[in-house]
Parts: sequence; structure tokens; C-alpha cells
Amino acid sequence: MHFLSEELEDYVERHSENEPELLAALNRETHLKILSPRMLSGHFQGRVLSMLSKLIRPKNILEIGTYTGYSALCLCEGMTADGVLHTIDIKDELVGFQRKYFDQSPWGKQIVQHLGPATEIIPNLTDTFDLVFIDADKENYQNYYELILPKMNQGGVILSDNVLWSGKVLEPLKDNDRSTKALMAYNEHLKNDPRVETVLLPIRDGLTVSRVL
Repeated sequence: MHFLSEELEDYVERHSENEPELLAALNRETHLKILSPRMLSGHFQGRVLSMLSKLIRPKNILEIGTYTGYSALCLCEGMTADGVLHTIDIKDELVGFQRKYFDQSPWGKQIVQHLGPATEIIPNLTDTFDLVFIDADKENYQNYYELILPKMNQGGVILSDNVLWSGKVLEPLKDNDRSTKALMAYNEHLKNDPRVETVLLPIRDGLTVSRVL
């Protein structure tokens, strides 16, 4: 589902910051070699992530769902000089691809890759976080959120991707559609959780910004 016409999306992209060369190369290689390239954040959303990170100036960042590393590199653009980004994914076949691009960036030594289920990895992380990006399996969004909330610094920001789920959140719910059901429940949870203040942005497939109180 396109929330904007393709022409308007193209206009928005052309009037936003240019995609950095390294990310453009990552974008191209992902589309050529990796399954499900639609999962990539891409130029416009990537610039949104970069801008938010630059405004927040996080020291420690956590990303849940690395894919090919595009969004991680965008988030690193606003990270402090002594900052660290932890990124978690379950697909071991993508680790080398991610690392190739991480090491070509200025932040290679500041990016820590974790391989395995995020529900098992997050409890063992000792850092506290200023910025978190959730972009993994939708059925676990609320579990991830509850695990990371105690590790958030006051005023920290949690970004949640795909919360509009191609508009399915407005359609009659099918009995076997667990992802949409989980996202609908998650969106309601964020809206009603007194521990955060939340705004849902209709950017790409929906991006929620939640600030920890």
C-alpha cells in the first residue's frame, strides 16, 4: 500500500538530503544479491533515521533487526564520538555482508554485532541506551519493548518500524494474521503507556517515535 503517490514519494526523496555513496552502494548490492530487499530502510527513511539520531546525539544505540546494515549506518551518523551501536539479528548468512559495509564506514569499530534471538540477547546487555530502533519480527515487538524499556535512559527514544504494516492495521483482521494482530496491539500499548510519549509518523510503512519519560 502506498500512502503517497509514487510521484510525491519521488519529490519528497529529491528534496531531502542525498543518500551517502556508501549507503547507495549497500542499497544496490542488497537489491542485487539479498532476498527481500524491500526490508531495506532505503534513502528517505534512512535520512529520517539519520536526522533523528543527529538531533538525539545518542551515546549508546540498540538496533533490533540488522538486515544488511543500512539503518545501523544511518543511526551511527548522529552517534557521539565515543558511542557504541549494538545490532541484533538471527540470520548468520548476513553477518559478513553487514561487516563489509560497517568496516568501510567511520564507525566500524563502534558497531557490535550480535547473532541470535533478541529476547535472549537483550537481557545480557549491560549498556543503557539513548536510542533504540525496533525493526524485526512483528509478533515480538511488545516483548522487545518491555525488555528494553528498563535499559533506556530518561529522555531516550524508541523508534518502531512498520507499524502501519501496508495499511493492514485498518483492514478487517484475518484469523491467521498474527503479525497484524501483534502490531495493532503494540500500537495501542504505546499510545496508552504512561511511561512514554508517542507520535506515529506516516513515513514509509509507519514509524513510531516514543520518548521515555
